[in-house]
Amino acid sequence: MELYDTTQLALEKAIEGASARQQAIAQNLANVDTPGYQRVDVDFHQTLRDAMASGGSGLAGAAFSPQRDATAQVRTDGSTVDPDVEAAAEARNGLEYEAFVQVSKARTDILESAMGSR
Repeated sequence: MELYDTTQLALEKAIEGASARQQAIAQNLANVDTPGYQRVDVDFHQTLRDAMASGGSGLAGAAFSPQRDATAQVRTDGSTVDPDVEAAAEARNGLEYEAFVQVSKARTDILESAMGSR
């Protein structure tokens, strides 16, 4: 029997995915003035959906890697990074990361309380 259920494992993977996305956004912002730089993003939501569809065992193998964003608008210098879009994505992703951490902590607190260790 596992100590953590599929929901807790999914939360941990969501935290990992949001962290990977934050790194991609930071990379984009660091290269905002680099001519020809192509924006990257991590679609961890789709990766998690696919992993959940294949069952709890699919979560263990879920990997998050940055992919080039082919839908981004190309600027005159060939870059596809818009600092305003990145700032909004960074704020949204940060809030989502924080929510995942809070829910995961609440679930862990409940488990600890049930075990009598609190």
